[in-house]
Amino acid sequence: MSSTLVTGIAELTTNDAPGRVVDAAVVLDGDVVAWVGAAADAPAADARVDVEGRAALPGWVDSHTHLVFAGDRGAEFEARMAGEAYAAGGIATTVAATRAASDAELQGRYDRLVGEMLRGGTTAFETKTGYGLTVADEARSARIARSRADAVTFLGAHLVPDGRDADGYLDEVVGPMLDAVRPHVDAIDVFCERGAFDEVQSRRVLLAGRDAGLALRVHGNQLGPGPGVALAVELGAASVDHVGFVSDDEIGMLAGSWTGGARGTVATLLPACDLSTRMPFAPARALVDAGAVIAIASNANPGTSYTTSMAFCVATAVLQQRLTVAEAVRAATLGGAIALGRDEPAPGLPDLGRIRVGARADLHVLDAPSAAHLAYRPGVPLTHAVWRAGERVV
Repeated sequence: MSSTLVTGIAELTTNDAPGRVVDAAVVLDGDVVAWVGAAADAPAADARVDVEGRAALPGWVDSHTHLVFAGDRGAEFEARMAGEAYAAGGIATTVAATRAASDAELQGRYDRLVGEMLRGGTTAFETKTGYGLTVADEARSARIARSRADAVTFLGAHLVPDGRDADGYLDEVVGPMLDAVRPHVDAIDVFCERGAFDEVQSRRVLLAGRDAGLALRVHGNQLGPGPGVALAVELGAASVDHVGFVSDDEIGMLAGSWTGGARGTVATLLPACDLSTRMPFAPARALVDAGAVIAIASNANPGTSYTTSMAFCVATAVLQQRLTVAEAVRAATLGGAIALGRDEPAPGLPDLGRIRVGARADLHVLDAPSAAHLAYRPGVPLTHAVWRAGERVV
């Protein structure tokens, strides 16, 4: 394994003390960061790359995506833009297309989307099942997802398939379907919303996942007020995602879940989805001010957020949700790592979302002198170079 000195960094965001380093350099050794500091003090390395006054930050950690699917929902998007309300039932269109697709077709689309993510600076990501909704199709989705993702989530409880009874379908989800996907997944999720699963049904799914040793995630409070946030906090879920309709009390619950040294529930914001569905933006400013831990993710999926651009999500969070650039960048890097339980090293798994000694060597160099340009120049492709686990991929 060879080492690389990346120098000439005008501004380095580390998400670790001291937070931001000017005139910085980083040494990547194998798949981890070996040194961080002032460029003038940098040690020698096997190779040297001068980024000539550009900014650098950790690679994006996209903690909520749905990348294993087939088909297209452009017509649904057009109808929504013409005034039709979003409802969860559109998922059924993707389910039908995904079931009909071959393994090769699903893998090929998945690989193309992962390549797109890398070219935009996303070096770590989670993805979910949820477009199969049969034992065989969910197991296939989980296996394909595992081939590229840093974390895989079982979302058999995405929607009740056409012609099925909700409780009867959940017998399958928490029984043979969970058994089939278990070798390939790290977490379980449930769409706790009107038109999908209610509180009692969602609790059943999450408890079954917990008994199977999986981390818990919740799609909650997207389409209106609901039990998702309270249920996620009560059961110690790693994250509750969407959170567009939350009360002051629920914001307090999310913030309070981190008190006393406890590892709480991350509120994951999905700003591109809020735009695409014309739903209210999650109250990012109120969450941060209350002391909640937030992540920003793309929610890349074919129906409500067909983008892999974390830069777009960061710009939207700054321009529309009143976060500072530093807060948004942190949420899209370290926040995502926290949501995935990858913010601290584990045996064989270096931590993500930080530039510090021992962290995975994921570095995103912008074609700009500071991270502020992510929101200052929205929509402009600013990725100049990307290293993932020490390998330069862009």
